[in-house]
Amino acid sequence: MQTLSVIDRDIFHTRDHLMSVLKNKNEKRNNMAMDEKELKSRGFLKQIQDQRYSLRIKIVGGQVTAKQLNSVYKLAKKYGNGAVHLTARQSIEVPFIKEDEIDAVLEFLAQEKMEPASTGPKVRTITACQGNGVCQSGLIDTALLARELDERFGGRPVPHKFKLGITGCRNNCLKAEENDIGIKGAMVPAWTGENCTYCGLCQKLCPADAILVDQPNRQLSFRKENCLSCGRCLKKCPRSSWQGESGFVLYFGGLYGNRIVIGRQLLPVIHSKEKLFQIIEAALQLFDQYGNKGERFSTMLDRIGWDMLNEKVKDL
Repeated sequence: MQTLSVIDRDIFHTRDHLMSVLKNKNEKRNNMAMDEKELKSRGFLKQIQDQRYSLRIKIVGGQVTAKQLNSVYKLAKKYGNGAVHLTARQSIEVPFIKEDEIDAVLEFLAQEKMEPASTGPKVRTITACQGNGVCQSGLIDTALLARELDERFGGRPVPHKFKLGITGCRNNCLKAEENDIGIKGAMVPAWTGENCTYCGLCQKLCPADAILVDQPNRQLSFRKENCLSCGRCLKKCPRSSWQGESGFVLYFGGLYGNRIVIGRQLLPVIHSKEKLFQIIEAALQLFDQYGNKGERFSTMLDRIGWDMLNEKVKDL
């Protein structure tokens, strides 16, 4: 029977030791990756500094109270470095959270009735402009809609991150077309003729040449097919001769970041909020069914065909 030499045994022992070390390192690396993934799902984003995290705080529709701001101030002073970052999507981030103080930070947030923002493959924080509760141009209550969307869809797991953004009018402050689903306030006008003085203001304000006023003959023509549903005629008419019903224009499959995609409008103006919720639910179900892990909604639609989405939502 052949026996191993001392040198051979040393080689085998060295090999076994190296394999054990590599295995331990891989396990440690995998555990760290899992820990970071878990922390990210809870709103803590790894910084370039060792064992430091940036906490993203959930702010729905950009609405934050003075009390919440004071809580953020105290959190940043006690657990961060005193700095606060306002993100492009209306969240608040507190950087330089120590890894061993994360549990204390979560407890602090709970006491202040605040919570981390959704990160990872989920429906992200709902963004919104100020809407008709504040802005003169606003056509819809964006703050209320943001809260309702958050209650229904916020934090929902999906194949990849999914962004919902609401803008109150055609000024498009929230860039509705650059969200996975973007919602834009709209107003479908109708001219009643009541009290009209044919001043021509509505014609001047119309961005689509949909209104023609003949002042000498006191006539007005409205080309509905040209109308953009911006609501300017209705909002600015000094005699309330225009009436209308507010609603929502939807855009699907938008992106911004390292790739820009302008979302598509597949449907006419929607006036029912319940129908709006049904359409978003149908789109998310389609994403759940056909989306690959790590694939954005727009990419999925390009792969499976936009007709599948159109068929799913057009008759709701």
